[in-house]
Amino acid sequence: MFRQMRRIKQQISVEECEKVLFNEPRGVLAVLGDDDYPYTVPLDFIYSDGKIYFHGAGEGHKMDAIRRHDKVSFCVMDGGFRREGEWALNINSVIVFGCIKEVTDINVKIEKVRLLGLKYNPDPQDVEDELKRYLDIEKHIDRVTVLELTPEHITGKLVNES
Repeated sequence: MFRQMRRIKQQISVEECEKVLFNEPRGVLAVLGDDDYPYTVPLDFIYSDGKIYFHGAGEGHKMDAIRRHDKVSFCVMDGGFRREGEWALNINSVIVFGCIKEVTDINVKIEKVRLLGLKYNPDPQDVEDELKRYLDIEKHIDRVTVLELTPEHITGKLVNES
């Protein structure tokens, strides 16, 4: 169903793909937007339990597109590195194909919002304080949109700029 990578010699392992997904702060989500135009949006995310989670607004172009068509792709790149004596940047890129849905289970939503906070804020107490202040969990969790991307195909490669 999914194409094999054309430049197979540059393919990175599943473990290397997961390392990029776990460590990198942002990626770009691609959806089928209005009038079948691709629509891409950069997003913060977490990779947890083999799935990718996002937090965001419950309305807008992205959400309209997801509600119409749940198949998406998500691209993440690492910061790259240079081999000694070379000018070219080497970048690991990962592309995930899968289906995305809104998380409706309140406990899962709270857990994923907490994990997102911990990824971007190194102080766990700040995260807990912010959750209490921002969410007031019992009253406002329904206002929080958490999306879950279940990968069907993950591929990655080492791109060399030279």
